[in-house]
Amino acid sequence: MRYQNIHRAVFLARPNRFIAKVLLEGEELIVHVKNTGRCKELLVPGCTVYLEKSDNPARKTAYDLVAVEKGQRLINMDSQAPNKLFEEWAGAGHFLPGLTLLRPETTWGNSRFDFYWEAEGRAGLEPAPTQAVDPICRGFVEVKGCTLEEDGWTYFPDAPTQRGVKHLEELIRAKGEGYGAAVCFVIQMAHVDGFSPNDRTHPEFGRALRRAAEAGVELFAFECYVNQEEIYITNKINIRL
Repeated sequence: MRYQNIHRAVFLARPNRFIAKVLLEGEELIVHVKNTGRCKELLVPGCTVYLEKSDNPARKTAYDLVAVEKGQRLINMDSQAPNKLFEEWAGAGHFLPGLTLLRPETTWGNSRFDFYWEAEGRAGLEPAPTQAVDPICRGFVEVKGCTLEEDGWTYFPDAPTQRGVKHLEELIRAKGEGYGAAVCFVIQMAHVDGFSPNDRTHPEFGRALRRAAEAGVELFAFECYVNQEEIYITNKINIRL
């Protein structure tokens, strides 16, 4: 996944979830923040951020804030990136052998999952035995972007997410009804040691993630290569529940 027309700037303030004040080449500007999370540990006054300039002249803000430097580490904070990255990665054959369909934004039960998939045979993610007679495996994947890092370890969520808990509960139910089910945490940075649920911020999510793992929902976490203009999935990392 590539960005176009990237500019380096200095972060000044964040008046609300959607916008930030930055200093770009000596000019103070209002830019759109492509992440509505808190990101307080990232967006610190004076830090270096990276902006993508829009080619739409009708926009109220000409730039999107897409990445930030945290010490020596560059972190992509575009909340739209993880789903795009997963779709690229899975479409390139890395997710599941025999994948024949990967459909985004699919409603099942009371949730809208990020992806619905179909694959030939029973390779890879195993559905429950009730699907054994069906030559086509079917399942759901929920993708979560992760930008919270402490001492090389990463955590999700950075704020309470009842929606995330609901998704996990629905994945457990889908698994019980014969579907494959997975959660993929896309770590939007490189060179990390592992991933854990953020029990300090939202213990309910951590408990739900452990229940999901016990129910057979597959858990994955991948770090990414990140530079100012590009991000893509690289290595699978350890998950510690």
